[in-house]
Amino acid sequence: MMPLAKGLRNEEQSDHANNVLNVGLVGFGFAGKVFHAPVIRAVEGLRLAVIVQRHGDPDPRYPDTEFVRSVDELFTRPIDLVVVATPNTSHHPIAKQCLLAGHHVVVDKPFTLTLGEAEQLVQLAKKQRRIVSVYQDRRYTGDFATVQKVVSDGAVGRVVTYESHFDRFRPELKAGAWREQKLPGSGVWFDLGPHLFDQALLLFGVPEAIGADIRIERDGAVVDDAFDVTLYYPRTRASLRGSMMATSVGPTWIVHGTKGSFIKYGMDPQEAALKEGRTPDEPDWDTEPESMYGRLTTPDGSRVVPTLRSSFTRYYENVRDVLLGKAELAVTPEWSLDVMRGLVLSVESSERGCVLPWDEPGL
Repeated sequence: MMPLAKGLRNEEQSDHANNVLNVGLVGFGFAGKVFHAPVIRAVEGLRLAVIVQRHGDPDPRYPDTEFVRSVDELFTRPIDLVVVATPNTSHHPIAKQCLLAGHHVVVDKPFTLTLGEAEQLVQLAKKQRRIVSVYQDRRYTGDFATVQKVVSDGAVGRVVTYESHFDRFRPELKAGAWREQKLPGSGVWFDLGPHLFDQALLLFGVPEAIGADIRIERDGAVVDDAFDVTLYYPRTRASLRGSMMATSVGPTWIVHGTKGSFIKYGMDPQEAALKEGRTPDEPDWDTEPESMYGRLTTPDGSRVVPTLRSSFTRYYENVRDVLLGKAELAVTPEWSLDVMRGLVLSVESSERGCVLPWDEPGL
């Protein structure tokens, strides 16, 4: 990155050193309402100043936030950071528009629809001396933080096989949902794949190759709703799996190593809490019951591993600190390009029915 691309320009740092940073949110559908607005508001030093909502009345839960109808109208307000939480097909054009207007940008996953679009945004951000980052909130879940610790502490030894699952039972199609329409970037892989791939990269780094089976399982579906993606490392296999036809949901995490195994059921409670209208600034808002703790098994026996606490707010806390010149960006543009390469390479592998090397040309 160019100098200062990690934060505000020098003069802006002095202007905002003792002030709250204003955030503009573009898109107030499911992602904006559940995963962004309440999380941003819970972060000290950030103010959700403006929401772009093309239709409907202002949300009474945000009386101190201005609601506008267009991105152009947003640009007339004093904004330090723009968050793009619109349907996938509009991520690239809106992020590009915001960068050209001189704003720092956070894009909801997936970054873009193609690797080329993502590379264009990264180059534009460097030229504009602005940050662009992808909202990888699920690296900040308690269950993943626990898996990270188990692996980094060597509790299971060298990891031989790793599985992460995002399974549920939703056999009926959701009427009117753009994610289930035959559009670029629709389907479950571009929805959930960015999370699981980001986590695997954090644990194991870039793989040597990828083999994928991305498919349709539900009657009447027109876009993918299940996937099995394998990342190939020299002595490790990482499997990323998701299905909407799992009536009996198995473990979410399965880690086998040379010294033992770690198994954990259940999903991080933050999403459910946010859907219920709870917010990260409430005490114990996302507490996980002890019955959902994972279990570590070694030749010496078995023990429960309490789930660590984490929070989606940590993503925005990092972005805030970067804008104030106090930290390095956690989800860098270069990292986001690796995630995009993994997403599109997996699609290519599935379509061609073969394992492809990481550096496969022509993506």
